[in-house]
Amino acid sequence: MSASITGTWHLIGVGGIGVSAVARLLHSRGATVQGSDVRESQLTLALRDLGVTVHIGHDAQHLIGVDTVVVSTAIPETNPELVAARAQHLKIVHRSEVLGRLLEDRHSVGVIGTHGKGTVSGATTWLLDAGGYAPGYIIGGLLLNYDNNARDGATWMVAEVDESDGSLINSHPTVAILNNLELDHLNYYKDWDQLERLVLSFFRDNPRLELAVLNLDDVGARRIYDQLGDLRERGVRVVGFGFESEDAVYRGVNLNNGRMRGAFDLVHQEQGPLGPIEIGLPGAYNSANLLGAIAIALEVGVPFETVQQAAPTYLGLENRFTLVHADGVEVVKDYISHPTGIRRVLKAARAQAEGEVVAVFKPYRFTMIHYLQDDYAEAFQDADRVVITELYTAGEVPIAGTDTDLLCRRIRERCAEVTYVHDLHSIPAWLQAHVVAPATVLFFGGDDLFEVADAYVAQRGGAA
Repeated sequence: MSASITGTWHLIGVGGIGVSAVARLLHSRGATVQGSDVRESQLTLALRDLGVTVHIGHDAQHLIGVDTVVVSTAIPETNPELVAARAQHLKIVHRSEVLGRLLEDRHSVGVIGTHGKGTVSGATTWLLDAGGYAPGYIIGGLLLNYDNNARDGATWMVAEVDESDGSLINSHPTVAILNNLELDHLNYYKDWDQLERLVLSFFRDNPRLELAVLNLDDVGARRIYDQLGDLRERGVRVVGFGFESEDAVYRGVNLNNGRMRGAFDLVHQEQGPLGPIEIGLPGAYNSANLLGAIAIALEVGVPFETVQQAAPTYLGLENRFTLVHADGVEVVKDYISHPTGIRRVLKAARAQAEGEVVAVFKPYRFTMIHYLQDDYAEAFQDADRVVITELYTAGEVPIAGTDTDLLCRRIRERCAEVTYVHDLHSIPAWLQAHVVAPATVLFFGGDDLFEVADAYVAQRGGAA
């Protein structure tokens, strides 16, 4: 594919964080871009500012003059625009296919994994930028250092590659990193073997791959690493990183996580100690995220001193441990819904908290609760109290016996004080009545729950 893309492209669900990023890049490559979504948002307004036409509501009339229709897995077959596109025999492509095309004539970094993809993608972008590579990026979150989720790059691109629906194999980056791997997205993957086969295919069936970077401290990523001997035979560099594994080429030692910060010393397997690293994000999990990004930057040629100077100034993503102060209560917003991610965020919050830690969680999908209920039972152990609210089903068919009552009962095995508040808008009042400063309140969920968090902050006289 050349740097320029022609024709008129219509993106259904253009207000989604991943689809809006694709729209930005298509626009920058020369395409005429338009899209539709059910509501106006920060992302749709930003696209309008670029000159992208955004329709609110879905209507077959929006397809007049369109050459290509872009969809994501979230778009149902009953969507009127998708129905009309099929009837008119328009070209229909998945968002992941467009992402693959956008990467194919650039040096590119593809980031996969169950947790932390956005943070690793953003940090890699920031470090490569500091090294003078001026990378473009396409990430499923708003980067606080750049205040958007996508931009084009002349020679380098960094992409968060989604494995939730198996579409990761549509991207062929020259550099690939696997930060961690657990069985997730149980609406798509029936078992670990299916997930493992697909991730191995992402590495093995990529003819452009030059460098593979994997977190050797993670059990799932280590299993993939141990099966990549064929990559080494064909000349692909396979590099491990971690804090515990002695096989890691890049190893962090003397980990010290403080208040909204972290620090460790970096050691290279052959070169020995490289020097201290400081980061501006809390928790051991963020130190691991940054260690992966640092391994990529150093492998592609960014000097260590440049990495060392840039790492503390990486700000992360919006709503990834986003902390605001509200009259003695620290309020944290985080998109994570997987139990392992929740456990890691709560551990980081507990380490820096004054007073009690309260977790507010809007659960996601029947399948997640059903298959990961044992993990949810452990996930909230660092919380003093937990508030559960209405389940977001994502259209799944209910599973008998799987509901918020089951979730509450399982969490009570490790955290005795679990309260169910069905109405989202009742949560601020509940918190006002039950939480006394100093305290930390964490909101795990999506945009509707974050609006509740903002309302709680406003009630306390803080600035959301």
